[in-house]
Amino acid sequence: MPEGRPPFGARLRAAMDARGQLCVGIDPHPALLAAWGLNDDAAALERFSLTVLEAVGEQAAAVKPQVALFERHGSAGLAVLERVLAACTDAGMLSIADAKRGDIGSTMAAYADAWLRDGSALAADSVTLSPYLGFESLRPALDLAAATGRGVFVLALTSNPEGASVQHAGGAASVAGRIMEAAAAENIRELGEPGGAPGAVARGGALGSTGLVIGATVGSALTELGLDPAAAATPILAPGLGAQGATGADLRSTFGPAWPNVLATSSRGILAAGPDPAALRDAARRTLGELGPA
Repeated sequence: MPEGRPPFGARLRAAMDARGQLCVGIDPHPALLAAWGLNDDAAALERFSLTVLEAVGEQAAAVKPQVALFERHGSAGLAVLERVLAACTDAGMLSIADAKRGDIGSTMAAYADAWLRDGSALAADSVTLSPYLGFESLRPALDLAAATGRGVFVLALTSNPEGASVQHAGGAASVAGRIMEAAAAENIRELGEPGGAPGAVARGGALGSTGLVIGATVGSALTELGLDPAAAATPILAPGLGAQGATGADLRSTFGPAWPNVLATSSRGILAAGPDPAALRDAARRTLGELGPA
């Protein structure tokens, strides 16, 4: 790990304790660009992204650029993403590259190199990964993240209806449960065995650097599958707050004792307030207020 850089989990905990549990998605959808009076091109992409970053910097613990919406502009869009990630670093804002990468062998190693290596133009503080070629297929990213003080968020239980056919398979021994257990094992390896009673989570408690993506709108699925996301020091990225229908109360009900480890993500619900930076700031502040204290 580079000298002076704490592990991602420690940096995320510090950001959540200081700013609250809000992550703002940077999602430059064509419809949002148009609503902001912008063209659908790389220059507008950059203006949009940097406006969001500047506006929400004091309200959000992290920002999450949606990589696909930069990729659709080709090399010019990826160049914008590089500058946005660099701006996050300069501003001291944690970045989560929502790339959902997953592959095997040297290809997975190349993805890890792109998103997690010191010196890479695309290096983010963390990246989302897909484990559906087997959790261990992610080993190059897991190991490089650990070596560089970065983190990962592994897809576990997503809100889309199609996800259940894979993630819920196995019932009490569900695929989602096995992913959660594997992520917990990574965090135990990093931090040691968790102290206190099983499932105990407290504000300010240690977080590992291997997180999970669990949709904010999964409802009762965690209970139905017998899953306990509070069983280890695992950060949870929960997209779906706001425009997708989830409220702060929903999140607290869904995650129960794990709530202090949840980073709730809102994208369109906040971005629709733009392009005025003050309106974006107010929207982020209202959303953060809805989440309330940990």
